[in-house]
Amino acid sequence: MLRISLALCLSVLLSACGPGGDRGPVNVAIFGQQEALFQQGVRLSSAGQHMRAATHEGLVALDPAGQVVPAIAERWIVTDDGLSYIFRLRDSSWPDGEEITAEDAQAALRNAIRQVEGTSLGLDLAKVTEVRAMTGRVVEVRLSSPMPEFLQLLAQPELGLAKGGSGAGPMIMSRDEDSPVARLSALPPESRGLPAREDWEDLARGLTVRALSGQAAVDAFADGEVDLLLNGTIVTFPMAQLGPLSRGTVRVDPALGLFGFAFRSDSGMLADPARREALSMALDRNQLIQPFGLGGWRETSWIVPPDIFTPQKYPASRWNGLSLEERRGIARRRIAAWQAGRDEPATVRVGLPQGPGSDLLFTALAQQWREIGVTAERVGIGEGAELELRDRLARYSSPRWYLNQLNCAIEVGLCSEAADALVRQSLDELDPVAKQELMAQAHAELVAAEVFIPLGVPVRWSLVRGSVSGYQANPWGLHPLFPLSQPTT
Repeated sequence: MLRISLALCLSVLLSACGPGGDRGPVNVAIFGQQEALFQQGVRLSSAGQHMRAATHEGLVALDPAGQVVPAIAERWIVTDDGLSYIFRLRDSSWPDGEEITAEDAQAALRNAIRQVEGTSLGLDLAKVTEVRAMTGRVVEVRLSSPMPEFLQLLAQPELGLAKGGSGAGPMIMSRDEDSPVARLSALPPESRGLPAREDWEDLARGLTVRALSGQAAVDAFADGEVDLLLNGTIVTFPMAQLGPLSRGTVRVDPALGLFGFAFRSDSGMLADPARREALSMALDRNQLIQPFGLGGWRETSWIVPPDIFTPQKYPASRWNGLSLEERRGIARRRIAAWQAGRDEPATVRVGLPQGPGSDLLFTALAQQWREIGVTAERVGIGEGAELELRDRLARYSSPRWYLNQLNCAIEVGLCSEAADALVRQSLDELDPVAKQELMAQAHAELVAAEVFIPLGVPVRWSLVRGSVSGYQANPWGLHPLFPLSQPTT
């Protein structure tokens, strides 16, 4: 009851405060639909992920730099064989005041893992073989084979622990009836298993969070209504050009992930993998991104970037030794051979979301594909595209994450059952060299099947006012909200 009454008190306080200043609330907006903040389940948008992380801590969490830090677990050890992670829980409680026990954590984590079955995150968690409650405050998670990135995976918002539908903080949310604005208040340190601090209420800042779409989000920042705008993508990046206001405010994440086009069809011109390859090999990827003015963007022609493998398994460029014109010549001949004797034109329907970045990207794509005799037609997402944009941030740095994004089970588009079988085989492989080799083979199968046209790293950007502390650009595009409420000293 303490938490509930405290949240209501702080909500009244926040509603009376205006934007700006060091004492008032931090006003946050996240690109997305209004109700995205209040999503249930595990298929979360970026807005839903940020809210879930703020109100449902997991055993571990991510800090502003994207590093793993303690959350409900205050510390942990990893056994020498890398197969067991043993967590010691903090002396913290659920919103109803009940102690969080190892049995609670076990049940909550098992439930979270069960809920993500059938998603790419579920595939990422396939190495988890057992979750055990060892004593009152100790939980063990066992894996089928070592996974150095496991803690990074465990810190994902979807794995936040819940009991009776409620999380354990570190913040509590309130919302006026039917209001699109969420108010977040930090819980007292003692509720989070930390030493009490008398002045915490004076030092902690509240947050107001809303989801806004498109130009409305950027206008809210430009008008001073918002201190921090999160989850910009390539689709919205042209909106970040705010003139003098943008200086020092646009922050681009050094993102990792998958950005390109998934084939949704293998009929007609796209029936042959060689012709699907023709569309990929004809692209000048850096030229596609040039209109955006994105310095430091990294292209790739591989599904799994070469430097993700250790040691590197293939050259930086897929068509190493061939110039762009030579590649386009090969692609042009393949398309012309298919078109010979046919009345139908060589066309491809491309699915993109609405937005100025999509406009720029499609214009550049269409121009480059005309060079090889292919006409591109633009449609919306889910409107019968043969190629559809797939823009996903990595949850951890491993070939397996990339391979899981195109697994047949999640039905993104064309896939390779042979690649999936090799990834499954790697789950129980204890030898790290053999494991890498299996995933390299899986990648080769996916590349040969021509199921995806990679472009490069995803684009994620934010607008950050100088008064905001607790924000850092990071590779995962997740910017925890709780640190924004904390004092810097």
